[in-house]
Amino acid sequence: MAKKGSRVQVILECTEHKNSGLPGTSRYITTKNKKNTPERLELKKFNPVMKKVTVHKEIK
Repeated sequence: MAKKGSRVQVILECTEHKNSGLPGTSRYITTKNKKNTPERLELKKFNPVMKKVTVHKEIK
């Protein structure tokens, strides 16, 4: 049986990379508690294509 709870898997995508026009994408998969953070998640993560830390936002 799967666990029942409010944790869900979310995908984070780089915002700077999307606007830069470079090929490829930088995405991370993580989990969040939907009860504690109902709004979209926004974290600073490393982008290997651009070789720097950039803002990654949650996508659907």
